[in-house]
Amino acid sequence: MAVSVFSVLSRFLTEYSSSTSLKLKVIDAYLLYMLLTGAFQFLYCTLVGTFPFNSFLAGFISCVGSFILAVCLRIQVNPQNKGHFVYVSPERAFADFLFAHTILHLVVVNYIG
Repeated sequence: MAVSVFSVLSRFLTEYSSSTSLKLKVIDAYLLYMLLTGAFQFLYCTLVGTFPFNSFLAGFISCVGSFILAVCLRIQVNPQNKGHFVYVSPERAFADFLFAHTILHLVVVNYIG
């Protein structure tokens, strides 16, 4: 019995929309945005060239770092992982995310020159 890709995607979207909270959906949208931005930067670099290499590297590192920080935020905010993060409230996780994001972008701006 073959399962079609469309039925798998349909079931995934149905379960995702019904069982995922709005908070996690917003984080997932941000993750998708960071993924697409990094992919676009990499594609642009491969097609056009890497003349200001520091600029490309800083932008790409910013995308990768932001993606990783957002994944960490999603893991900490997810109610299914509450047992692993007993002492971390969602507000604390978001504050840590903002602090780490600030440090990341200070380093990135410093790297650009």
